[in-house]
Amino acid sequence: DAHGRKNAIVAIVLGTDADTVIHALRQIKSVLRNKVTEVTLDLSDSMNKICRMAFPRASRVIDRFHVQRLALDAVQEIRIKHRWEAINADTDARESAKLEGRKYETERLENGDTLKELLARGRYALFKSPEKWTASQRQRADMLFRLYPDLREAYRLSQNLRAIFNQRSTKDAARLNLARWYNRVAESGFKSFNTIAATFYEHSDEILNFFDNRSTNASAESINSKIKAFRAKLHGVNDTKFFIFRLCNIYA
Repeated sequence: DAHGRKNAIVAIVLGTDADTVIHALRQIKSVLRNKVTEVTLDLSDSMNKICRMAFPRASRVIDRFHVQRLALDAVQEIRIKHRWEAINADTDARESAKLEGRKYETERLENGDTLKELLARGRYALFKSPEKWTASQRQRADMLFRLYPDLREAYRLSQNLRAIFNQRSTKDAARLNLARWYNRVAESGFKSFNTIAATFYEHSDEILNFFDNRSTNASAESINSKIKAFRAKLHGVNDTKFFIFRLCNIYA
């Protein structure tokens, strides 16, 4: 419950090797480690192993934002594919014009963007939910979805997943909602989303544990941001041991 304040740091371990971290955490008495009831983590197998071995009685919760990020990345993958297609088509058109001895002019869309520019500048809109779009982002999103129906469907899948996590439902209701989402993914035929669905299915228990207390990695992200800001204020760190000593005095 420290939320990036005093008592936020329990241990600082170099690296992410599971065995190294487990060895360090086991220096804390088991009676104390067994009091930990819940741990939030990402989708990595090493982190799962660390939590399982060091905190055997804790419920493991995969952070919702890591889950949502995978879906957003799948949307971007489709956008990037179309952008490369547009770049290649534009290059071919330029070469043809050059060979035919005529001047080449790139076609511009109603907002003034070329197709390449639209696919590049539309990136930020696809990371956001529609209610957070600016006017220009909404226009670009509408144009992208009109020109590329598969991108619209992929974006809809990512937003459906976001809605499941935003909904304050029970774990059983969330399980049913995710099952329906898996079905929509299967029907879409998107390879990237099918890979994500398989990953989610493998970690389904840890993902669904979010709906018990709606815990996220926000506290850990907060302390990470403060440590980075502290390091930046010092213009880098020369004495690592003293830096860690200061961190522990402030946050441990």
